[in-house]
Amino acid sequence: MPSSPVKTRVPLSSFGHLVTEVQRQLFGIKAPVNLTGWRKHVNTYTLQGRRNFVLATYGVLALTAAACMLNRNKNKEHPTPSSPS
Repeated sequence: MPSSPVKTRVPLSSFGHLVTEVQRQLFGIKAPVNLTGWRKHVNTYTLQGRRNFVLATYGVLALTAAACMLNRNKNKEHPTPSSPS
């Protein structure tokens, strides 16, 4: 089978990158040794980092739901006046 002469790069946000990362984790590629800053607390290499990532995701979802509910209550309290016809 002939190969394509075009060399393509896979962008970091693509599905191919996700598959590559999963393969790396499944086949035992070790985590980087020097995790610093926020990467030390939110990462996919340690159980604590994964837990923090999940908690952050749930927190964002909860805040979004609370903001939507508050906005809905404000709209019910102050209905917009209808224009006279």
